[in-house]
Amino acid sequence: MKFLIAGLGSIGRRHFRNLVALGETDLVLLRTRKATLPDDELAGYPVEADLAEALKRHKPEAVVVANPTSMHLEVAIPAAEAGCHILLEKPVSHSLEGLDLLQQAAAKSGSRILVGFQFRYHPTINKARDLIQAGVLGRVLTVHSHWGEYLPNWHPWEDYRQSYAARAELGGGVIVTLTHPLDYLRYLLGDVEALWSFNGHLSPLEVDVEDMAEIGLRFVNGAVGGVHVNYFQRPPIHKLEIVGTQGTLRWDNADGVLHHLRMPAEFGTYTANPPAAVVEQFPLPEGFDRNHLFVAQTQHFLDVVNGAQPICGLNDGIQALKLALGAKESQTTGRLVEF
Repeated sequence: MKFLIAGLGSIGRRHFRNLVALGETDLVLLRTRKATLPDDELAGYPVEADLAEALKRHKPEAVVVANPTSMHLEVAIPAAEAGCHILLEKPVSHSLEGLDLLQQAAAKSGSRILVGFQFRYHPTINKARDLIQAGVLGRVLTVHSHWGEYLPNWHPWEDYRQSYAARAELGGGVIVTLTHPLDYLRYLLGDVEALWSFNGHLSPLEVDVEDMAEIGLRFVNGAVGGVHVNYFQRPPIHKLEIVGTQGTLRWDNADGVLHHLRMPAEFGTYTANPPAAVVEQFPLPEGFDRNHLFVAQTQHFLDVVNGAQPICGLNDGIQALKLALGAKESQTTGRLVEF
């Protein structure tokens, strides 16, 4: 298969390396040459600067959209019109404008679109989903996700102030950049019914976007909870807790272990001396590292190109973006946003 990769920054390079590692070498690079990484590993691959010319000349079966968020649709819509299957990095865009055109183009050409929410391939996130769907937690009541990382440490080779994550015109801001929890909570619990949010620029970081957000969520199934994201936390943290009527799930991205805490089956009423919770642990596979998520996603994308339906489709990406934009709207209006 022939692949066109649009954008060769950090995530574009990761997709490039993983495609090569999986045996795909017929790659074309669409570049502006603004990336701050060395070009050595890209030597020998054809480079194009014009998308229309690249699509016409190379006729790729698949396109990886990894350029800055605000420019995603400039590549994705023409690629879909050309019938290419697409790996579209998250968030799908910085606004809803133009997404209907992408949907229409994909429907007309048969283009299948996979959105790059890599936590959908996480072994213990998927174990949590299995337990929830099996009813092990009973009725889910509350959920909380907390993700904080220090933005200047993300890409030490570049000035963080120039990164897409820090710049409004490139579609940055912590809510859309760290939008993964808004997707994986939908993946785990279903659709969100309403949300509220406080967010803004609180830290000394030199960015023109929000660097923190507190987002309250009410799910269609009745569960309530929230997401906290920030650009300034040191050391970094990414944790998840889900509480049900029959137990609790706790997950920490630092070690990837999922903890299932449940009361013994015989404990059903209040007592002054409740028994200790039974703790079951689900560790990651031996040798697992973060790139395994992206490799699994890339392998799935190859399947999508060959006819499989995307695990995380365009509609999922749009729903996550609607939640992110809803959080911004809530801050602006001071009101609950309902879906």
